[in-house]
Amino acid sequence: MNVENAQAQMRKGVLEFCVLAIISEGAIYPSDIISKLKTSRLLVAEGTVYPLLNRLKNMELLSYQWVESSSGPPRKYYELTDTGRLFLHELHKTWLELAHAVTVNTQHLKNPAT
Repeated sequence: MNVENAQAQMRKGVLEFCVLAIISEGAIYPSDIISKLKTSRLLVAEGTVYPLLNRLKNMELLSYQWVESSSGPPRKYYELTDTGRLFLHELHKTWLELAHAVTVNTQHLKNPAT
């Protein structure tokens, strides 16, 4: 059994939700999204986030604006659209339901380290 693969699949499953939640805080540059994901230990590569942002934009959940930068070319900052906010709200409800179901069904498990 490949535990690392299962763990990676679990992380992938929540990545879209987490990215939308991060963007809901306000306009943000992709490298800042990646930094927040890494800080939270949701280990992701840039090659995963950029295609996800493009897909979410194509779904009209995100919009972006170009902002001039003093240290190089203009930067693309992403924001949620109204549709994106509604979508995030529904994902959040689903997450709460899933988190509850997982907690209920795993509360009998003991920490393997103990």
